[in-house]
Amino acid sequence: MSVCVQFLPDDVSVDAEVGEALLAVAERAGVFIPTGCLMGSCYACEVEVEDGHTICACITAIPAGRSYLRINLWSDPTW
Repeated sequence: MSVCVQFLPDDVSVDAEVGEALLAVAERAGVFIPTGCLMGSCYACEVEVEDGHTICACITAIPAGRSYLRINLWSDPTW
């Protein structure tokens, strides 16, 4: 099943497969998400999903049961 992933604020959309790594989807879309530890402990890759919750992109896969996913990116000057 394909999920349309929209990255804001640049309004870039790409289709992804359920279970695909979010960082891989972002890279394919040409969207840069900074990373640090790649284990979810440093929060360098923290992004916000449309419901207001934050997730670590490095340990997150495209979830099942959705046809659309909006990801809000922001930049942290410390990274």
